[in-house]
Amino acid sequence: MEYIEKKKALLEYIEKAAEGSIVLAFSGGVDSSLLLALCCDAVKKNGRSGSVSAITIHTKLHPMSDLDTARRVAAENGAGHHVLYVDELEEAGIRFNPVDRCYLCKKCLFLKLQKKAEELHATVIFEGTNDDDLHAYRPGIKAIRELGILSPLALFGFSKKDVRRMAREYGLSVSNRPSAPCMATRFPYGAELDYDTIRHIEKEESWLREKGFYNVRIRVHGNIIRLEVDKDSLSSVTEMKDEIVSRLSQYGYDYITLDLEGFRSGSMDVGLAETAGPGDIRNNSQ
Repeated sequence: MEYIEKKKALLEYIEKAAEGSIVLAFSGGVDSSLLLALCCDAVKKNGRSGSVSAITIHTKLHPMSDLDTARRVAAENGAGHHVLYVDELEEAGIRFNPVDRCYLCKKCLFLKLQKKAEELHATVIFEGTNDDDLHAYRPGIKAIRELGILSPLALFGFSKKDVRRMAREYGLSVSNRPSAPCMATRFPYGAELDYDTIRHIEKEESWLREKGFYNVRIRVHGNIIRLEVDKDSLSSVTEMKDEIVSRLSQYGYDYITLDLEGFRSGSMDVGLAETAGPGDIRNNSQ
């Protein structure tokens, strides 16, 4: 479908869902923020009797600033907002970063979200997977499918580009916010995860974004740092290399390297087979 057709179909789908009570898995990223805005608009439209509850699962594997963003965006949309606190290293059994980490984590988190949705008497649960996610290594999609969680953006073929376009049309404050995936993606599969290391990597990525870099990943390979930035920013890294090396070497890394291929979402997944196909979520969401 073309963008206009996809948009029309998505709006009709959400308007129908808004006749009941919607619970949305809400991170504050552009995907879930767009869904939140659409759901809130649909509930308000023509005096609908439904409701929208945004549920943020706050974990230690996500940047601490994510919760502040989620709270702000929920308030901007006038949505009810609930926060669930989870220690997934212990509760999901992923301390050693297994290859199916995303599946185990999503299953753990969304089971908790489902329980909260039951308390809120929700008639539908939405989450923000988009069509691009269906074409990458995303084992968490299997957990979403198994639990019957609905993914409207993926259902109607919305790519990340489509999502950002519609978010701009709706004037969302996070329309250009870069993706902020789980911090475990900075470490190889099989590596032991610890919160101290995660926090200092998060801190330095935030510093680099403040310096003007958009997509930033600090990947940790033992005593080696592999820095990823957008390709058009590679020269900027070399210009401030002394400052970057000084900051990152303070944590005891022996080698600070720059990945000449630039930023690649899921670069730790190279060589892994896909476990979810384009039809998975669509078939689940009909």
